[in-house]
Amino acid sequence: MKRLALAVTAALMMFSMSSTTLLAKEEGPALADDARSAVLIERDTGSILYDKNSHEKLPPASMTKIMTMILIMQAIEKGQLKWDDKVRTSEYAASMGGSQIFLEPGEEMTVKQMLMGISIGSANDASVAMAEKIAGSEDAFVAMMNKKVKELGLKDTKFQNATGLPAKDHYSSAYDMSMMAKELLKYEDITKFTGTYESYLRENTDNKFWLVNTNKLVRFYPGVDGLKTGFTNEAKYCLTATAKKDNMRVVAVVFGAPTTKSRNAQVSQMLDYAFAQYTTKPLYEKWQAMGKTSVSKGSDNKVEAYTDEPISILLKKGEKTDNVEKIVKLDQNIKAPVSKGDAIGTLTIKKDGKVVVQSTLVAKKNVAKASWWKLYKKSFGIFAKYGN
Repeated sequence: MKRLALAVTAALMMFSMSSTTLLAKEEGPALADDARSAVLIERDTGSILYDKNSHEKLPPASMTKIMTMILIMQAIEKGQLKWDDKVRTSEYAASMGGSQIFLEPGEEMTVKQMLMGISIGSANDASVAMAEKIAGSEDAFVAMMNKKVKELGLKDTKFQNATGLPAKDHYSSAYDMSMMAKELLKYEDITKFTGTYESYLRENTDNKFWLVNTNKLVRFYPGVDGLKTGFTNEAKYCLTATAKKDNMRVVAVVFGAPTTKSRNAQVSQMLDYAFAQYTTKPLYEKWQAMGKTSVSKGSDNKVEAYTDEPISILLKKGEKTDNVEKIVKLDQNIKAPVSKGDAIGTLTIKKDGKVVVQSTLVAKKNVAKASWWKLYKKSFGIFAKYGN
């Protein structure tokens, strides 16, 4: 009996050990152990490859500037700003402190130079100067930031400023930050800024200013070209990083790491995991035409729908791309005016019958409201056609 009991006990112990191993595998890799929260996504599909407390609301510090940069890039793409537009620094913007490019009250820089200061040097003064340029005041810009949060369907974020400086009720989450990074990366020019390790401002003056990227992985991890670091005493060390290898771009977010060394090591480990395990198959580039739909009472009768981001499907390495279905659905009740970038349809990608990507299709150009005379001529033409 003793032998039988010992055998049963040993069998139970072995079963317990094997069950623990299986559970560990089901829970995924052990990454970001030293962070308060983290998430790893594939950029084009938004698929989550790793998650640790990704919806916990935490102070994002200067990662806030990802949303600031979204609104800057959005204004440029819509033609509301130009790269060489002059931006004047107010006394308020110049007073920000923290990370800065030491703008003087009344000093002017171009939009491009201000964005360099924000994306490379995490400049608080440049962030506020741009906020005032776009919205008239930082408060009005913050309202735009929070409106964009809602448009993106994010639930764990509320902003109180354009910089990430400590403020009551200013928070985000790793998941939300990854989705903001996904949105920012729609603007292909942004990585020319966020992926620059060093540059200069005021280059031909006595006040030449050396910019060094706060994201050291831009220099030390192959393929990293953004996006934004963050640090305050409350937030600790944070980073939203993106890297591209072959056809795949991923985003890794870490909140609350104890040191910069730990933060960078954890993000590097997450990127290693993504590129070792997954690949993507590109389907469409940004600005690829997907069809036309009618516009009522417009200067043009039709408007063409385009992709507003690269479209890919995510695959485990070695997985085949059989049974991929592409569905384009364009809005049928569009009324003028239509602005460039307005959503006018959706593209849905299914694999094996399951939705794996859903992306907005947008108008690539403006369609003005037709004049009274043009509408009259259209109506008269229709009448003449059917009157005969």
